[in-house]
Amino acid sequence: MPADELSPRTRLSSDTVYQGRIWNVVSDTFVLADGGAPLTRDYIDHPGAVAVVVLNESNQVLLLSQYRHPVGMTLWEIPAGLLDVEGEDFVVGAARELAEEADLVAAEWHVLTDFFNSPGSSSEAIRLYLARGLSMVPEDQRHVRTEEEAEIQFRWVDLPDAVAAVLAGSLHNPSAVVGILAAAAAQATGFTSLRPADAPWTAHPSQRGQ
Repeated sequence: MPADELSPRTRLSSDTVYQGRIWNVVSDTFVLADGGAPLTRDYIDHPGAVAVVVLNESNQVLLLSQYRHPVGMTLWEIPAGLLDVEGEDFVVGAARELAEEADLVAAEWHVLTDFFNSPGSSSEAIRLYLARGLSMVPEDQRHVRTEEEAEIQFRWVDLPDAVAAVLAGSLHNPSAVVGILAAAAAQATGFTSLRPADAPWTAHPSQRGQ
């Protein structure tokens, strides 16, 4: 089967041209081959993220709505968050986001798939997990959601209906789109093809060379 691979190139310089609240914009100059003409590319230097497709015993996927200012829309998404806690294990980060955004704990975790959100303009790598075996976080331990997250609403959707919404162009969040389609494909094989939750993630920038 086809597989993406690391492709080291000679980097001549790297400069942070904008420092933001969450991520920076970097300008790299590099060559494709020794002796080649230098190329310069600006991109978002991103810490990466994790997202979770949550399936209950009725084969329903959990969607949550959140306002996204850059596109001016409220989107139906899946629980997700930045990998912004230094040294935190990826699946631990996913479990933290699931608890904070959906008040849920999952007993079963698998990797659904990995992808780059926009590899032409950002280094953001996203790992999608499948979470099952659900229970609620006790009320006195629940995260207090603020700002955009304070408006979150929840909806359980039959997985086939979620797939239909993706194909109809009704859902636009990339993690939700990829995750729903991946979950449906994995379900067709009884989820036996999925990787364990601690599977290596060599495409994440922090893991290269390890």
